[in-house]
Amino acid sequence: MSMFNGTHYQPPFFLLSGIPGIENAHIWISIPLSIMYVIAILGNSVIIHIIRKNSSLYEPQYIFLSMLAATDTGMSASTLPTVLNVFLLNYREIEFHGCLAQMFFIHTFSSVESAILLTMAFDRFAAIRSPLHYTVVLTHSRITQLGLAAVARGVALMAPLPILLKRLPFCKSITLSHSFCFQPDVMKLACGPIRVNIIYGLALVLCSFGVDSVFIVLSYALILKTVLGIASREGRLKALNTCVSHILTVLMFYVSLIALALIHRIGRYRSPLPHVTMSNIFLFLTPVLNPLVYSVKTKQIRNVLCRLFALKVG
Repeated sequence: MSMFNGTHYQPPFFLLSGIPGIENAHIWISIPLSIMYVIAILGNSVIIHIIRKNSSLYEPQYIFLSMLAATDTGMSASTLPTVLNVFLLNYREIEFHGCLAQMFFIHTFSSVESAILLTMAFDRFAAIRSPLHYTVVLTHSRITQLGLAAVARGVALMAPLPILLKRLPFCKSITLSHSFCFQPDVMKLACGPIRVNIIYGLALVLCSFGVDSVFIVLSYALILKTVLGIASREGRLKALNTCVSHILTVLMFYVSLIALALIHRIGRYRSPLPHVTMSNIFLFLTPVLNPLVYSVKTKQIRNVLCRLFALKVG
C-alpha cells in the first residue's frame, strides 16, 4: 500500500538533498561550507559587536549596517543545521513542521534584508542630499521604527506561506531539491490545488522584493541627480564612494534572488544542478560577503578592526 493514500495526507518528514551525482564527495564539500558558515556568523557578529561597542559608530549608516548583519546572522543560523546535517552527517530527514518553520524563517529573513537594503538606500540619499540635516531626519527612534517595520512586514507577509502549504495533501514524493526548505520546492510536491499558493507567492514577491527594488533604484536615481549637482569632481567621487558597499550588497542580493526564482520557473525539466548551485549562492553570497565588503570599504570599521588586531598581536 502506498504511503501517500488519503486525501489530506501530510508526510511525517521530507528528505533533503545535497548536490546530485557527487554524493560521495559531500563530506569534502562540507569543509568549505563549514568555513563559509563560520565567516558568515563570526563576521557579522564582529560587525555588530564593533558598532555596539564604539559610540563613534552610533550613526544611522552603521546602525542600519548592524541590522543587516543581524539579519544575515539569522539567515545563516536558520539553514546551518540542515545543510551541515546533509553534507557532513549524511542525515537527510527533516520533520514536516520543522521544514515549514525553516521555510518561514528563510523567507522572512530574506524579506527583512530586502527592506533593510531599502532603508540603507534612503540613508545614503539623506546623507548626500542633506548632510547637515542627516541625523535630524534619521533619529535613533526613527531608525528603530524602520527596523521594527521591516521585521513586522516580513513576518506578516511570510506567515501565510506555511499555513497555505499545511492545508495541502502531499501524494507525490517526499524528496526536496535542496539541503533546506524553500517554498517553491515544497509546493511542487503537493498534489492538491496550488493556485492560491502560486498567486500569493507572486503577490508577496511583488509587494516586498519588487517594491523594495523599485524604490532602491529610485533612491539611486535621486542620489545620482544630487551628485551630478556637486561642483567639484573630488566631491562627486567622495559622495559616490560612500555608496559602493551598499550597491555591491544590493547587486549580490537581488541578482542571486532573481536567478534562483527564474531557475525554479523555467528550469523544471533540466538538470537539478543549477537549482542547487543557485540556491547555495543565494544562501551564502550575501551573509559571507557582506561583512567582508563593509570591512574593506568602510574606513571607520576597517580602522577599528585594525586597532583590535593590533591589540591582539601586541
